[in-house]
Formats: sequence, structure tokens, C-alpha cells
Amino acid sequence: MPRHGHRVALFILLISSAGIGWRLVDQLAPPADLGAEKNQEPLLDALLQGQSPSQARANQATVPKAAKAVERGYPVPRVPPASSSLNPALRVALLSQYPVQSVVIAQGASCLTTSGQLLSSTVLQSMLRGDSHRQPWFCQSDPGSSIQVNGKAYTGRITLHRQGAGWLAVNMLDLERYVASVVGAEMPSHWRKEALKAQAVAARSYALVHLVRPASSIYNLGDTTRWQAFSGLSSESEATRSATDATRGMVLSYRGGLVESLYAATSEISAEAHGHLGASMSQHGAQELAQQGLAFNEILGRFYQGASIARLKADG
Repeated sequence: MPRHGHRVALFILLISSAGIGWRLVDQLAPPADLGAEKNQEPLLDALLQGQSPSQARANQATVPKAAKAVERGYPVPRVPPASSSLNPALRVALLSQYPVQSVVIAQGASCLTTSGQLLSSTVLQSMLRGDSHRQPWFCQSDPGSSIQVNGKAYTGRITLHRQGAGWLAVNMLDLERYVASVVGAEMPSHWRKEALKAQAVAARSYALVHLVRPASSIYNLGDTTRWQAFSGLSSESEATRSATDATRGMVLSYRGGLVESLYAATSEISAEAHGHLGASMSQHGAQELAQQGLAFNEILGRFYQGASIARLKADG
């Protein structure tokens, strides 16, 4: 959410583990498979560690009474034990950069057509300006490298899709890298670490919903506040990466389902935009609670009452 605006109202989605699958893009797909999806379709309760509906209810029922008070008796969700977790690829439409006017690749990055033809910088700019080429093409960065779209730097893969009269860029990157950028785009990175950690869990939960329920056939969600703000490398920092790493794989769950965690800059905006939909976090409220000494799970318990914190299952 912008710090002084609010997201278009979206329904809180409680995705039942009974029969809802998810689709994951294979980020190592060869050029010939560009745009194709790998349909893995595991059930959601296989994705979240120990979060079948019956287990989630049992966990909620056995929270010790001594841990229940944040204020006014709000329950405090338990922090799941540390472990490795899945880090799936996410496709983010760079709607804020449409239409793409320029693509600049740093050393260690390259651009290719779907047939595997390497594209020079001159050919790239010609394709962006012209109307003859309409097939998707992509640029891939190595670790430590980047791709600039309209002057803004991104990592991972950038796929260009012809949309109307222009090119739409879709950034494919891993979930945790995405979350580190969202945290910095949605909250000032100098805020208290526990507030940033609460934001990381909320952002990851929201993103995972759109892995299950993509916005379109070519991307999971956009980079604007219609979804949640994403600014690529420019909004990453040591603080946002630290908050993301500290909560790696953690998401909000309710009775075995996944919570599409809504949030807004203030409690007033949250009530106006999301009040009729249910739980919503005030970002300034999260910072105030962190300043009072509350941990991130206590902050989440305050705003998403009754939810638990689950962790994505271990990779492999």
C-alpha cells in the first residue's frame, strides 16, 4: 500500500486446502517454453507445513493463555520453528512501466527471442520502437546483475509481451526476493524491524494467494497499489532483506486456508478501504506497536485476529 493512499478493495480470500491447487512457473524453462507454466497442482495443505484444517484448529486451540494478550485479549499466533521452505517463482507485471520505452542490460545479463536468438542493444531498441515483431522475448540476469526497464533496475527474468500498442514487461523472480522489494516499497526501511517483519509476512501471504489465483495467464499480479507496491532493486535494502530472511516462508493462515492479508497506511484508511471485508493491518499502527516493544507475531495477532502463522513446506 502507498503510505498516503489505499488499495482498491479486495476480498479476503480464505483458500480451502480441499481441492485448490496452485500453478508455478518454472524459472529455468528454456526459451522455447517461454510463457508456459508448469502445472504442479499440489493441495494447499501440502504446501503449508502442518496446516491441514484439523491441525490449524488444534494449534489455535492450544495457544497458552499466558501468550494470549497483546491488548484486549487478542490471541498471539505462534511463530513456526525455523526450517527451510519453498521459494517459488512469481511473475509480476510491471504495469507502472507500460509501455516499455527502453531496456538496458548490465554485464551478466542477456536478451533472447523465443527461438534462442541473442539480441543486441541496437536490435532491442528497434523492436521496442517498431511494430513488426509481436512475439514475446526475454532478458535474463545472472546473480549480481540487473536489467533496467525504463531506467528502473530489476533482477531475475524480464519477459516482454506485446499488449495493445506497446510492450508489457513481466518480471519473474523468486518469492523471497519479491517480498524484500515490497517491504521497502510499502514501508520506510528505517522503521522498526518488527514492523518490517510483520509487513513481510503480510506481503508474502498476499503474493502467495496470487500464485494460487493468478491475475492473468501471463502474470500473477501487478506492481502497483492495485495489488501491492513493487519497485525492483530500488526498494530493497539491508533492513528489508533482513526482515524478509527473518520471516522466510511464513504466511498467514486460517483454519488450514491462506489469508489474502489486506493492509493500508493508517487505521482510518484501512477501515475505509477494507472495513467491510474483514481483517486489515494499519502500517503506521504496526510501527507504533513495534515501538511499544511488540514482536511481529504479536502485531499480526492484533490486526489479523484468529489467524495463525504457517510456513511453506521445505523444498524437496
